[in-house]
Amino acid sequence: MTSLVGNYLHHWPPLLCFAAQSRGSHGTDQRGVDHREDDAELVQRGRGGDERAFDELFDRHSDRVYRWLSRLIGPANERDDLVQEVFVSVYRGLSNYRQEAAFTTWLYRIVANTAHSHLRKRSRSKERFTPSAAELHREIDRALIHSGTSPEDLAEQREQLVRALALLDRLKPKKRIAYVLRMVEERSLQEIAEIVGATPAAVGQRVKHAQRELSAMLAREQQRAEKKR
Repeated sequence: MTSLVGNYLHHWPPLLCFAAQSRGSHGTDQRGVDHREDDAELVQRGRGGDERAFDELFDRHSDRVYRWLSRLIGPANERDDLVQEVFVSVYRGLSNYRQEAAFTTWLYRIVANTAHSHLRKRSRSKERFTPSAAELHREIDRALIHSGTSPEDLAEQREQLVRALALLDRLKPKKRIAYVLRMVEERSLQEIAEIVGATPAAVGQRVKHAQRELSAMLAREQQRAEKKR
């Protein structure tokens, strides 16, 4: 049983990268090289009230924010609204951004906070991961096909991903976010600590607890399935 659980969970992280496809690209050539001024200069201009600089930050990073949110909360219908919410927070917080960390690290802190608030609200309202089946399947199929998944494996991987997202939705938000950042995005404990405002040791405990809870949930599901046979 343990080996089956471990093998199943091992395949979740790459599947959870279903959101890797951007909704578009802004200001980069086909190699992904950006020839415009860097984020720090845009931030300085934005602080001075330059609306064009803030618009440029939005154009440059909105797709990235959408992908981050997709991985943290799943393909929820509210992602576009949450992207807007993130950038409202960015706009309001530019004057407090000290540039001690990279802009993208600071931005991810805002994304993680926004995702955490959304997951808490979803948990309190007893909502679970419930996008329409057709919409979810289209999004997953688009990502899996793009990644080179064979038609033979597509249905099985789709089922695994839907199942993974449903079980992740049962984790506490802090544990879920730490798990995704560590196991899906493969960030270091130090990086995650800077993003979520915790110590690396605390982050490690959250990841460990998330893995343990996911394994237990999957084991219970398998036991119920065996009893029905």
